[in-house]
Amino acid sequence: MTLPLLALSACAGGNYRPVADAPVRIGPAYTIRGTTYVPAAAPAYDALGYASWYGGESGNRTANGEKFRPGWVTAAHTTLPLPTYVEVTALDSGRRIIVRVNDRGPFARGRIIDLSRGAAEQLGMKAQGHAAVRVRRVEPSEKDRERLRKGKPAASLSRVPERELLGLRAQLAAGER
Repeated sequence: MTLPLLALSACAGGNYRPVADAPVRIGPAYTIRGTTYVPAAAPAYDALGYASWYGGESGNRTANGEKFRPGWVTAAHTTLPLPTYVEVTALDSGRRIIVRVNDRGPFARGRIIDLSRGAAEQLGMKAQGHAAVRVRRVEPSEKDRERLRKGKPAASLSRVPERELLGLRAQLAAGER
């Protein structure tokens, strides 16, 4: 009786890569709608721009080979290694979260990251659909990495002070970074 159940559970899981931090994949250059993207290590990645969110692709395979789960705190980025951890700051509220990047995108002009529905809810931008953000690469604790690999949010981060947000908003408006 156990053997048939195990066989059925293996079929239900699909042919997805297990959620893991190794190996890290950079991948070759690729072209989408006439734009070529060149994945790179970028250990000091720090950018200002706009985030959007996605979630209708539930069950699809991410670029990392994992199953896409919209409620998890994950994201898509055009060039960062997969997986990579980033801190995303909403420039309107100063709210910050840590997100695990495991997919490619967004491929819309002016967007620097696509958040899963779960990440968008945690950042407080789901209702508006997009938001001005700062995205910077981080090395979270193993505890936070483990939580994110299991679909749970990382530990809460304090909000960015208003004075710093004013500077970041001004840089975004001036097109810096």
